Amino acid sequence: MADRSRRRGVYLRLLASRVRSQLAYPTSFALDLLGQAIGSAVELVIILAVFAQVDSLGGFTREEVLLIYALAGISFGLADLVVGQLDDLPRWIRTGELDVLLARPLGVFPQLVTSDLQLRRLGRVAVAAVVLGVVLAQGGVAATPRNAVLVVGTPLVGAAIIGAIWVATCSVSFWVVEGREVANAFTYGSQLTTSYPITVFEPWLRRAACYAVPAAFVAYFPALALLDRPDPLGLPHALRYASPLVAVVAAAVAALIWRTAVRHYQGAGS
Repeated sequence: MADRSRRRGVYLRLLASRVRSQLAYPTSFALDLLGQAIGSAVELVIILAVFAQVDSLGGFTREEVLLIYALAGISFGLADLVVGQLDDLPRWIRTGELDVLLARPLGVFPQLVTSDLQLRRLGRVAVAAVVLGVVLAQGGVAATPRNAVLVVGTPLVGAAIIGAIWVATCSVSFWVVEGREVANAFTYGSQLTTSYPITVFEPWLRRAACYAVPAAFVAYFPALALLDRPDPLGLPHALRYASPLVAVVAAAVAALIWRTAVRHYQGAGS
């Protein structure tokens, strides 16, 4: 217990040092934050541009799609903040820096996660949070205790699901030289599939988003619960409340894949 507490203290000090180093240059930090916010706002503009031409998208109104976009945006931003550093895993493996981490009496995964915390990623979260606030203020979601729990919990559960996808797919880098491109197809690709109703995609992609890569549980199903509307696809009603269970299963699978990859890693020179 004492050893675990000491390790936790080390990780917290590492995170604190990363935060201080970024806040030491407030102007640069503000510009980075603004850049992330603008990038996220571009996606919002695209949605608004689409609805300037149509009244519904995949059977959903503009406000309903914006709700899905907001929930997915916060989830993705939080996941990117916590585990986005794993994008550099191929470089760590290729240069042998990962071997240094393995030699330390600390967990490899926490060391990687705390290696380069980028607060600028909160810019994406901020834009999505503003959109969520506007949608809720318009009264499209009933003000009930259940919905309050869903509004607060959905982005956290969604971040856990996306984070699990991130960890599982980035683990491919232990076996594939340029595994980053493979991982990006699922991590940043999931950003697209989570920001829109799955009804806009082809049937095979819908099935993949529900059962293979559980992107639909990040925002689509919780949004159905918040809106209290039937699923246009006729999927089981229970799925809209299944996201926490899916997050637990996804995290367990990701942890298994990560541990297997690390256990079979033999070094950069092998």
